[in-house]
Amino acid sequence: MRRNGSPDDHRPAGRQSTGLRRTRRRAGVLAAAAALVPAVFATSACGGPADAASASGDLTVMTWAPADTGSADRPGMTALAEAIGREINAKGGLHGRTLRVLTCNEHNTADGVTACARQAIDAKAVAVVGSYSQYGGSFVSTLEQAGIPYLGGYGLSTPEFSSPLSYPVAGGTPALIAGSGRQLVEAGCRSVALIRPDTRAGDTLVGYLDAALRPAGIRLTDVKAPERSNDYTPIAQKAIGDDRNGNCVTVALGPEPTSNLLDPFRRLGPKHTVLASVIGSFQQSVVDSTGGDGGPLGGAYATGWFPPESSPVWDALRGTVRTYGSGDTAIDVADPGVQTTWVAYEVLRAAANRVEAGKPLTAKTLRGVLDGGDPIETNGATPPLSWGMTNMLASADSPRLVNTSVTFQHVQGGRLVEQHKGFVDVRWVLAGGKAPS
Repeated sequence: MRRNGSPDDHRPAGRQSTGLRRTRRRAGVLAAAAALVPAVFATSACGGPADAASASGDLTVMTWAPADTGSADRPGMTALAEAIGREINAKGGLHGRTLRVLTCNEHNTADGVTACARQAIDAKAVAVVGSYSQYGGSFVSTLEQAGIPYLGGYGLSTPEFSSPLSYPVAGGTPALIAGSGRQLVEAGCRSVALIRPDTRAGDTLVGYLDAALRPAGIRLTDVKAPERSNDYTPIAQKAIGDDRNGNCVTVALGPEPTSNLLDPFRRLGPKHTVLASVIGSFQQSVVDSTGGDGGPLGGAYATGWFPPESSPVWDALRGTVRTYGSGDTAIDVADPGVQTTWVAYEVLRAAANRVEAGKPLTAKTLRGVLDGGDPIETNGATPPLSWGMTNMLASADSPRLVNTSVTFQHVQGGRLVEQHKGFVDVRWVLAGGKAPS
């Protein structure tokens, strides 16, 4: 656990790990999470210890992400949260109070993230902000029982898009894969092979991509890939197929398997097959490490939640990292996890400013602002965000997926740049509707 209790708190991260060690010791003895509260419940019915937080003293929030686990690690997210905490306190605090930012290593395990959630409850956090975990089924109900909003998670699990206390700022993998389909329609693809994990989550991606491609009559080939492999050559060969004009491949794997997949693509050297992917599977650092325009990602298409890192939208983020980053952990501004954390804290700042003067900022008053339906601006990183009832997605599984917009990018001159100006809304794909005329 790390604490940013004052603007002068620049202690190295390695000296602030006592709470994390306690978290690890407690992780194995936590009780199982209770059943999810149905999404149709009114959020005003959710209470808990966080609502009773004192109006005096520090305000506490938490950000969690895995570290020291391998390919799932997102240390830049927690490092950025700490930097934002220092910046907010240097500028007078949040809602007139000092902001205490706790960070937690969820170890990429269900027990780990449940321990982090219990720690947030014990600290009377008003929100969990800008975090990353694939174990939504383990932590969402725990936060619901305590009345703590989950603001701006990475969107890796269905509960993040169904819980009435979850406020996602992006559309998760469903929006990315639907957007990739529409991007490849625009690119003139005649057939598309989807390389995706051979998991239940991977199974759901096929339907979203097919819904995006079907109106254009594009044939879809489903290519299942293991989450871990030393040789993805057979997968690449199947996806490339006969390498005809109009052949396209889109990749929806994790960063490590995507990197491992790029080597056989390079060796096979397809002449006509167009490569595409979703941001999160690769980003600018991968383009750089694989040879830029001369590598397998030269000219590749990419679908993202946010504008590319080169956009001036991220100038404020870069300024925060320069001025308030601790230097102990590198914060990659191009990392979609880092960008998600930034957007989530921007929403937190804006929502805190809307709490009536004289009223304390608590988990309950924060939820009241977020549920109010008035759009919150994120300075161009996303369209205006709103979680009011009229903004919900017409989907039984993912009603909280309110931001259905994506960005189209491609690799040009060795850089990921905008291919399509502004945002593209894929709500009709995610809701199972008809393509707009």
